[in-house]
Amino acid sequence: MDNCSRIQLNTMKDLTYRQREILSFIEHHEWRNGFWPSIREIQEKFNFKSTNAVMGHLRALEKKDAIERITGQARTFRIHHHDTPEVSEMPKNASEVVDIPIIGDIAAGYPDRVEPSGEIGRLQVDIASAGFSKRNRSFALQVRGDSMVDAEIYDGDMVVVEPRDPQDGNIVAALIDGETTLKRFIQKSGEPPYLKAENKFYPELYPINDLTVQGVAKAVVRSI
Repeated sequence: MDNCSRIQLNTMKDLTYRQREILSFIEHHEWRNGFWPSIREIQEKFNFKSTNAVMGHLRALEKKDAIERITGQARTFRIHHHDTPEVSEMPKNASEVVDIPIIGDIAAGYPDRVEPSGEIGRLQVDIASAGFSKRNRSFALQVRGDSMVDAEIYDGDMVVVEPRDPQDGNIVAALIDGETTLKRFIQKSGEPPYLKAENKFYPELYPINDLTVQGVAKAVVRSI
């Protein structure tokens, strides 16, 4: 039995069978990926008819002290890891998870004029693993295309974007001459910035009129 399984057994003592299943799914997902599954993913995993059913189970887990709601943040929880000497090598602090919007997709190929479609889902992310601040209004975008494969960002991945000014070498969501794309931001001293693909079959992109960085990619979420 691995460390993750031991934690689950200690946490689940007073839970119903379905509550144990849901918590096990969440803990395994967080253990493998560093972030929670989305509410929608939990719904699909257990064939619930609505996200309200998921929230009902999460509230039940909260009442039984398996998870804890983060004050002031709707639909956002942290897991209570009940530590024992058997798993003392595991961190004792709870994982802080935030719920961020998925606002559409982004071209990781040639730029296009696709506009954000508004919130199409939610994604729960472990702040420490993703490396961003909960004070910023981070959001997620689904990747379309293969221009960033050498940076291990693939078609269908989700990127978590933090709105802030970029530094040379950051991977960014950018608007170049009115078209959106996901690329590496390059700015050398005394030279205008440009965008670089991480795939040798794609050219570097130099703005004719305007280059606006919408945010810096902080984490990649992949379904397996």
